[in-house]
Amino acid sequence: MVDTLLLILIRTNMNTETINKAKLALAIHGGAGTIRRAELNAERETAYRDGLQQALQRGWEILHGGGIALNAVEAAVRALEDNPLFNAGRGAVFTHDGRHEMDAAIMSGQDLRAGAVAAVSEIKNPVSLARRVMEETEFVLLCGKGAEEFARESQCDFAPPEYFYAEFRYEQLLKARREHEVRLDHSPVKKFGTVGAVARDAQGHLAAATSTGGMTNKPFGRIGDTPLIGAGTYADDKTCAVSCTGHGEFFIRTVAAYDVACLMKYKNLTLGEACEQVVGVTLREMGGEGGLIAVDHSGNVALPFNSEGMYRAWLTSDGTPHVAIYGD
Repeated sequence: MVDTLLLILIRTNMNTETINKAKLALAIHGGAGTIRRAELNAERETAYRDGLQQALQRGWEILHGGGIALNAVEAAVRALEDNPLFNAGRGAVFTHDGRHEMDAAIMSGQDLRAGAVAAVSEIKNPVSLARRVMEETEFVLLCGKGAEEFARESQCDFAPPEYFYAEFRYEQLLKARREHEVRLDHSPVKKFGTVGAVARDAQGHLAAATSTGGMTNKPFGRIGDTPLIGAGTYADDKTCAVSCTGHGEFFIRTVAAYDVACLMKYKNLTLGEACEQVVGVTLREMGGEGGLIAVDHSGNVALPFNSEGMYRAWLTSDGTPHVAIYGD
């Protein structure tokens, strides 16, 4: 039965969940796509739910203890990066040449500071490197070897290639190579692999963080929406914090994360209405599949997606954690 705190907005198969009247708020996602019960066995479903729950708890402990939203979203995303089930950090998929290239971003809604990294390898937690970029440099986005050199100077944690190796990920690469395809999914079902978190802290500040391993068999140089501020990640205390997951090229072309904030700021839409417009109308009409998580300045949370499912979890000041996968 749907929780009475949820306002379910369903239009053209879109599923939007809005939780109202919350002060503290935290939402996380682990990717969206075609996620059906028949294609996800009970053991694997339990593992995904446990992973989401653990990441949610990691971030919530910080918020509930009076910590800032930035720390909460970083901690939640780090937990997802450490879990090989999710396509970020340790669970990153393989590129065409058998490597791992990861992207991440983090943004503070209090002052619009942001940091991001793209196409980095052997970084254990790319989201923490993105935060270092935000706090220790004058830049927003660093990529490739330069970002890795900065990581060494900042004493970020590195891990050897075998840390990121997973047999089922490598089998996906081999299959994609045989079929001459670049795959946006990283499991037997179609799935867009990104993780993210958004939060509102007790001081009313918002933050967002996103991390991804990209696309299986992706060609050299491809960067998606995750590290692009305004496309896959955005936060502004005056409106909302957003983390996206889906077909990145469409989220880039629509500047999806910032579009949610713009609709709230300039058209006075509610968070749910703005998310419905971006995910259920703008992206859908272009053929862009996926979803996003968002929290507004009042602590309302929205988790819309136009695909068949999205790994997601959320918790507000009502004290009841929610974990969901499917679209119903």
